[in-house]
Amino acid sequence: MGGIFSFIVIATYISGIFVFWSGYKRTNFSPNFLSRLYLSLAWPVLFAVNASYRRNFRKALRGY
Repeated sequence: MGGIFSFIVIATYISGIFVFWSGYKRTNFSPNFLSRLYLSLAWPVLFAVNASYRRNFRKALRGY
């Protein structure tokens, strides 16, 4: 049971990185590589605590 839950969490995390990275150009964030990398890797935490990030994350999802 724990293995399945771990797989789902990891798959969700990786798919979130991929989707945000793919749609990054639709956001209001700075287009430099380090910003893109940081915001893509930290998406679960930022999504949970930052309303502005949530709006931009949804913008990134629109075209996917």
